[in-house]
Amino acid sequence: MSAEPRINDRIRVPEVRLVGPSGEQVGIVPLAKALELAQEYDLDLVEVAANARPPVCKLMDYGKFKYESAMKAREARKNQAHTVIKEMKLRPKIDPHDYDTKKGHVERFLKQGDKVKITIMFRGREQSRPELGFRLLKRLAEDVQELGFVESSPKQDGRNMIMVLGPHKKKTEAMAEAREAAEARKQARRGEESAPADPAGEATDAAEAPEAVEAPEAAKAPDAVEAPEAAEAPAAADQA
Repeated sequence: MSAEPRINDRIRVPEVRLVGPSGEQVGIVPLAKALELAQEYDLDLVEVAANARPPVCKLMDYGKFKYESAMKAREARKNQAHTVIKEMKLRPKIDPHDYDTKKGHVERFLKQGDKVKITIMFRGREQSRPELGFRLLKRLAEDVQELGFVESSPKQDGRNMIMVLGPHKKKTEAMAEAREAAEARKQARRGEESAPADPAGEATDAAEAPEAVEAPEAAKAPDAVEAPEAAEAPAAADQA
């Protein structure tokens, strides 16, 4: 059975309860009248409540309605939080460097809002020392307690010991923060691209500007001193 609603000529009832383009109630009208109004408004007659008596139909642009519905569904899927359980495996006698690396992965998973399943793998004689795995799991839980909590306490499962950590932050919150951080990085890059190319060059030009103005004044100083000497020469000649 098709999930698509019946539209226009596919509607097979004598009368419908009609809703106008803006949501106003037109009332119960014959189907022919409803189709006539749809043509007048250049819209589609869409059956929105087929089980009502009489069926409810609305005047709308069905192509636009389908497109907007698809966009809303796509956005809803994009923002939907999927529960993901990551797994991290450790050995009871793990090297300190390897422990720090594994702990970093666990912290990253918890920041993303994911649960983490921690598995301690015992081999050979290690199976007789389960307290080693328990202490290691307890240490890890304490190291990441700011990001997550122990959702499932350590339990022995054959040759393994398992503990599940849950994040304090919800998946939707982590996704929203990740999108905000990505947008902030984009804005920062745009700001760097629009910044002045060589601000140091402008400062140099501004510092040199006064020297260009002072140079002519220094050149004029000798002329101001020599001018009176040139004027005194004719006076000395007259006295002679």
